[in-house]
Amino acid sequence: MSFPIRGAVIHNIQDMSQDELRNMVTDSIERGEEKLLPGLGVLFEVIWENSAKNEQDHMIQTLHGNMPKEKAQPPVSPS
Repeated sequence: MSFPIRGAVIHNIQDMSQDELRNMVTDSIERGEEKLLPGLGVLFEVIWENSAKNEQDHMIQTLHGNMPKEKAQPPVSPS
């Protein structure tokens, strides 16, 4: 059974003010909880789909140039 993450995230944030959205994003990033990453992914998808190509190019350049390689960890194989 799959859980509709996109729909659930959008449902939970659709009526938030800009300040509430900012706080949610900031809290999600600062806490660093893995369970919050899918929600941030949905938000990024909305931003991406509503950005002009030059803005998308800038986002990719920012991601590519600032990837924190020191935080990279290979996936753990299940035992």
